Amino acid sequence: MKIKYLALCLPLVFGASVAKAEAPSFEKVQEILQKNACLACHQVDNKVVGPAYKEVAEKYKDDPANAELLTKHIKEGSQGVWGAIPMPPNVGITDEDLTVVVDWLMAGAPN
Repeated sequence: MKIKYLALCLPLVFGASVAKAEAPSFEKVQEILQKNACLACHQVDNKVVGPAYKEVAEKYKDDPANAELLTKHIKEGSQGVWGAIPMPPNVGITDEDLTVVVDWLMAGAPN
């Protein structure tokens, strides 16, 4: 009976490890952040006007549903999430670049 349950669980274990995507390279992300003026308010390790990317990653990385929330905050802006200073919308970032940045944040913002 226990072997039957083990056999049923194995695909879930292997599927979960395959489903986790590798983080985009920091070089690629940094290029996107520079191109979209994100670094005027954010740095990887230090709070500037907005939170450090490491802080954002720490807050959101454990729940995959947060990728959609981060996407919305970056594209449409947000207010009151990290304090009184609002984050303006970044309407100029492409969907492709936005996906790269969000994937990087969800992976913990490695550099």
